Amino acid sequence: MEYPKDLKYTESDEWVRVEGKISTTGISDYAQDQLSDIVYVETNPPVGESLQKGETHSAVESVKAAADVNMPISGVITEINENLADTPELVNTDPYGEAWMVKFEISDPSELDGLMDAAAYEKFNKEREH
Repeated sequence: MEYPKDLKYTESDEWVRVEGKISTTGISDYAQDQLSDIVYVETNPPVGESLQKGETHSAVESVKAAADVNMPISGVITEINENLADTPELVNTDPYGEAWMVKFEISDPSELDGLMDAAAYEKFNKEREH
């Protein structure tokens, strides 16, 4: 299980990578592992849409379940990953790289303070497995 240290994580298994004004988000390695084989990804918001923390930006379906993917923090969508519609399996093979879901400009940087770092997220996952 991977927990990249340059990311922040939510309790609902989204990650966020902050790079200047633009941030990238997707689902964690833990989430894709729990879902199993991803067969469908739909990214909903158009570029330019403003979403609040916790609002749904994408949906993923696997052979086991379907799940909404939410904004880890508030922001304005700047780009969506069009490749996932044709290659949803990228979520299983590269959840922190090619399987990013949306990029956005942060609306409220203070919301980052409420997210977990890699160590806290790893601990959180170990505790909920028992």
